[in-house]
Amino acid sequence: MRGGQDRPLRIAMIGTRGVPAAYGGFETAVDEIGRRMAADGAEVTVYCRTKKGSPRPAEYAGMKLVHLPALRSKTLETLSHTGLSVLHAVLRRRYDAAFVFNAANSPFLPALRIARVPVAVHVDGLEWKRGKWGRVGRKYYRVAESLSVRWADALIADAQGIADYYTEEFGVDTRLLTYGSKAIEARPSSGLAELGLEPGGYHLVVARFEPENHVDVIVEGYRRSGAKLPLVVVGSAPYAAEYSQRITDAAAGDARIRLLGGVWDQELLDQLYANALTYVHGHSVGGTNPSLLRAMGAATAVIAYDVGFNREVAGPDARYFGDPEEARMHVEAAETMPESTKSSGSALQKRALERYDWDGVAQGYTELAVHLISGHSTAGVRGRRSSQNAIAEGTAGVVQA
Repeated sequence: MRGGQDRPLRIAMIGTRGVPAAYGGFETAVDEIGRRMAADGAEVTVYCRTKKGSPRPAEYAGMKLVHLPALRSKTLETLSHTGLSVLHAVLRRRYDAAFVFNAANSPFLPALRIARVPVAVHVDGLEWKRGKWGRVGRKYYRVAESLSVRWADALIADAQGIADYYTEEFGVDTRLLTYGSKAIEARPSSGLAELGLEPGGYHLVVARFEPENHVDVIVEGYRRSGAKLPLVVVGSAPYAAEYSQRITDAAAGDARIRLLGGVWDQELLDQLYANALTYVHGHSVGGTNPSLLRAMGAATAVIAYDVGFNREVAGPDARYFGDPEEARMHVEAAETMPESTKSSGSALQKRALERYDWDGVAQGYTELAVHLISGHSTAGVRGRRSSQNAIAEGTAGVVQA
């Protein structure tokens, strides 16, 4: 794809931790989408956060990488890095289009547009509903949503519920571009053996330790169960010490519960997904979640928190819970009905591979970039919500349906 007659299309991806993906859905999206756009001929530049002691390669999977620092603070890490990234993009390079991830970064959109770089914002989920943010943080996210509507040339949603939310709240259309999935084959893994795990012999949780991911609910439900197989919990949180301690306390005294912390080896993580009896997914506010798709692609049975986003992705073949007691019931049922559990995993894999394709997602991003370059823009929408009542009523329906 070309941005002009004699050169490739130049794309910037801004607002994430960068690639290779080792943390979060945005990073997974940038990794999978960027490498495909690069392979198709685009010149893709990804802005990455520097981390002390980590390598800083200039290229990865055909993408050019720019490494910039960030303030190590829950409230300022994303904004500080995005601010530097936008400054670099405006002063040092000339892009045909930019993709900015996270509506929180909307204050930096005018700088890109003044530099005549059309920009699309991937708005993510309903971030202001996350418990890790205080009153000021939640207010900021609400304002940032409005600014994204007002200043972005296009909005991207990764779930129909998020797209519906922006239509109902702001009267603006979004481009629905979900995440993709891939088949993961279970195979013998020395990493599993080193962890003392056997294929089909454990339940798995992979999540950042945040209240909206309900790891504490899962752990409590498992503690109440008569499950024979261990619960393996992968995850941590740099800015949620109190909630992390709650999970540690809930797991204390139960030898069946294994808290592994962060696992950054992606091959080992794939094998953890593929060899689990079940994947227990507690995420509730983030739209389409790559961890859920990863488990489905691995043909692993899913027990998911009961919200509309998860039902949209996993459909009727997953089990759903809303409290510790329901989590207990489903974990026990998965062990007592192994053939049904295996069949559920196979059906989920088929659903994931049919509905969530990275090639199609990357093509959607390319088409949107061309659309933006041709002059398309939704910028100028006032960015005001339809009504205060709609905020209270409409968002509850999106999250809890």
